[in-house]
Amino acid sequence: MVVKACLRYCIRVVYSVLCMQSHIVGHNAVLYNKPFVESFEETPLLVAVLTYMGYGILTLFGYLRDFLRHWKIEKCRVASERDEQKDFVPLYQDFENFYTRNLYMRIRDNWNRPICSVPGAKMDVVERVTHDYNWTFEHTGTVLKNVINMGSYNYLGFAENTGPCADSAAEATVKYGVGVSGTRHEIGNLDKHEELEKLVARFLGVESSMAFGMGFATNSMNIPSLAGKGCLTLSDELNHASLVLGARLSGSTIRVFKHNNMQSLEKLLRDAIVHGQPRTHRPWKKIVILVEGIYSMEGSIVRLPEVIALKKKYKAYLYLDEAHSIGALGPRGRGVVDYFGVDPHDVDIMMGTFTKSFGASGGYIGGKKELIDYLRTHSHSAIYATSMSPPVAQQIITSMKCIMGEDGTTLGQERLRQLSENTTYFRRRLHEMGFIIYGNENSPVVPLMLYMPAKIGAFGREMLKRNIGIVVVGFPATPIIESRARFCVSAAHTKDMLDTALNAISEVGDLLQLKYSRRTRLSDDEEADHLSYLVSYED
Repeated sequence: MVVKACLRYCIRVVYSVLCMQSHIVGHNAVLYNKPFVESFEETPLLVAVLTYMGYGILTLFGYLRDFLRHWKIEKCRVASERDEQKDFVPLYQDFENFYTRNLYMRIRDNWNRPICSVPGAKMDVVERVTHDYNWTFEHTGTVLKNVINMGSYNYLGFAENTGPCADSAAEATVKYGVGVSGTRHEIGNLDKHEELEKLVARFLGVESSMAFGMGFATNSMNIPSLAGKGCLTLSDELNHASLVLGARLSGSTIRVFKHNNMQSLEKLLRDAIVHGQPRTHRPWKKIVILVEGIYSMEGSIVRLPEVIALKKKYKAYLYLDEAHSIGALGPRGRGVVDYFGVDPHDVDIMMGTFTKSFGASGGYIGGKKELIDYLRTHSHSAIYATSMSPPVAQQIITSMKCIMGEDGTTLGQERLRQLSENTTYFRRRLHEMGFIIYGNENSPVVPLMLYMPAKIGAFGREMLKRNIGIVVVGFPATPIIESRARFCVSAAHTKDMLDTALNAISEVGDLLQLKYSRRTRLSDDEEADHLSYLVSYED
């Protein structure tokens, strides 16, 4: 009995720790209509120490190689000043490029790989070799066929060259051509653009919307139109570079809150209301909160119901970037708003891109009609940028109607269901294998932690040897000790494809010793027993 009681106590303690580490909502559970589970397992201490040691050794060798280059012992391949320009202001910052030439170059072959097919569930990769340690590459003429694509943002599988989307895009090309050769304010405003914007507004459940030709510019060029001097921008610390650039270009005061941390956000909001602007203490003209739906490097989902509650409480504006979540989350594919079942009108500015779930390019902003009318005359991206290509607009229209079921089929709903099933299966299997993976259990973005710099390149190369194409990410895109491989699950992936990829991941994980997780995976029956015990214990 004593042993049994001790075991039960240990189970309760472990489960409580897992709940805390997985960020299961407690006091704000009333805001959620489903469990909100995110996993960010702590980096093992030994792994962190070895990772820092690895970067330290690479840095020492980098300085040694720079010394050899300076004295012409090793050939210098980096851009440098000409001798006759030595007294001028330097064009190339030598120290700032230290990381690029001494660390990044060692594993550069893992990026910018050319492909020669549609980036669908499978793709063809052009083989290349280097004879100067990744400074230059040569194509061998060989093509690696049918590489399983686990890196593209093709969440719903609409990146394809056959089917209704491809056919309608081809018809639009024949009718309108490829380019528009003008802005929306001139002769570049087509009926397809207006049809697209009306469809997007219906899809989002808002009054009006506006489409742009580039997703990055949708953020960077529109935020300066919405905020300026005397305004306060509160930005999540893991926001995308386009949001960061847009906030900086706006000239507003920027304050950063901890990732998905509502206590940190509320403290900044409270201080902003109490103290006002620096020096003058005048009230801020407006306070804008910038968040993303799915954070593309972490795989986490914004705590939208809590953000909306804080936004209403402190009378702030909410700018929501749904680049990765639109089409990929929610029972109807309407993104994180649909996922949590909140009212779209509670989000002041709804932004998203067509580059992921819709297999196209560009972005949109949706909201009240007054907001969109204002942007049409004040947004640099609307006034000066060339209009969206007609076949691209048609690709978006066809894929969006498919998701909405307006094409007369159930293909859209089937793809949404398949994406959800694939995401759950892929994440569960990686957990069972003992890998540390980040993010929300429903996020199709799955970061697998690699940590050590040498393992970044090794993992990417070994996976390609097994005909699996992946994306590996390291510093400065991630914290220096949190290098990772980022998998993107697609509805186009079959179970056989996922099993093939998972077997290869497990094999490479054993080879490189990447199974760092210290959590013990329980069976479904054991989990049910433990949960029922905890419920009865609390009662």
